Amino acid sequence: MSQDSEAVPPPYFNITPDAALAELDPAVGTADFAEIAARLARGRDDLLSRGHAEDGRKTLRRFSTWEITKYLIPVAPAYFRRVLRANPALPQGLSETEGGAKWFTLDEVLRLRAHFAAGGSRAKEYRPWRPAGLPAKIAVIANFKGGVGKTSTAAHLAMSAALDGYRVLVIDLDSQGSMTSIFGGRVADEWATVFPLIARDYALGLQAENRRRVDRGDTPLPFEDMLEVALGKTTRDVIQATHWPNIDLIGAQLNLYWAEFQIPVWRMSLRGWKLWEALSGALARDGVLADYDVVILDTPPALGYLTINGLAAADILLVPLGASFLEVDSTGRFFDMLHSTFQSIEEGENLAARALGRPGTRFEWDAVRAVITRYDAGQQAELAGLMQAYLGRTLSPWRQDYTALVGQAGEQAGGIYEADYRDFNRDTYARGRRTFDETYAGFKRLLLGSWRRDELAGTPATREKETA
Repeated sequence: MSQDSEAVPPPYFNITPDAALAELDPAVGTADFAEIAARLARGRDDLLSRGHAEDGRKTLRRFSTWEITKYLIPVAPAYFRRVLRANPALPQGLSETEGGAKWFTLDEVLRLRAHFAAGGSRAKEYRPWRPAGLPAKIAVIANFKGGVGKTSTAAHLAMSAALDGYRVLVIDLDSQGSMTSIFGGRVADEWATVFPLIARDYALGLQAENRRRVDRGDTPLPFEDMLEVALGKTTRDVIQATHWPNIDLIGAQLNLYWAEFQIPVWRMSLRGWKLWEALSGALARDGVLADYDVVILDTPPALGYLTINGLAAADILLVPLGASFLEVDSTGRFFDMLHSTFQSIEEGENLAARALGRPGTRFEWDAVRAVITRYDAGQQAELAGLMQAYLGRTLSPWRQDYTALVGQAGEQAGGIYEADYRDFNRDTYARGRRTFDETYAGFKRLLLGSWRRDELAGTPATREKETA
């Protein structure tokens, strides 16, 4: 018979020092951290290798006729099959069994979508709307609290946009590199991250300052060899393809964190360097925004220099948070810090601008939305309702439910769109997918609305923030 719970003492009672000492491991030294890290690295490589091709590269699964006609191309299954039979030059897909369902790669889906768009009904959206002559829109996913679903939200938005037919560039600004792992990126060192782009921006500013110094007869500032290397790097040098045919990546790895220490050193050496414009300047300077439709920035859980660069470059800001008091409290402080940081930059820049008779600086975003993640309607509905009342339109009405599909995707270092629906019943798959489909639909409304506003204004949007 089990003991009465009232009679069982708490587990922290009656622990003797000698018994605790007997359980204690030897003291841990600095070298032990390397051994722990090596063990975790082996585990990470083992987990990441699951689902990869024989060459070690991550692969994207195929999509069935059911998925394509339900989620990707708005045609009836029977009509889809009829068009394929009438056009043998189109991708025909593969069957895993004789007479079984046909499965297609995403690249084949994109080709099929183009075919239907060329000859299909104008009333149907075979391709997502994209205004001609305007640059890609940049969305940053940020919050300085960890564990709120920043990377998951960023990854799923990128995948959603790619499945919708957009060309997507993902930029990982977090030295933990989780987004890079999801997309199978390989980053040897900081020179394959955004670091050389920021270094180049500083180097160009330093060159300009030294030219002015020479003209005045002053001694030029030191120009490090590292900066010479950075001058030879462009954004396209650090972009890598992923296993998604229309998603490219600028990855991250641990050494990227060094930028958080190097950037303020450069700023002290060159007070006129606008460090917050380094990333946006690089993207504009290299013409990258013409190559893509959407750029998704994943940021570290801190309001550091890399996050500030991402925020300053962005058109759309999404702030994930859970429906809990601590996350509401932390996110409120995050917005307060955003206000303080960017107001400080504006005041500093505008003070100098007024003295020189130049236009001032004003930061502006097309849209800002908070998004509730890991939502449990049974436990959090009341608090989520209060959050909606406090935040109003700033809080997205769509909430990301935590489902079995979401959990499995996280365990496999992938996204829900990479999960094979045959591992679930269709209702579970559809329910898990819908929570992110709705988040993407909300994001797409912001995307299309901001593009349309730019289009009606008649002037191409610039990556540099508005000047007053």
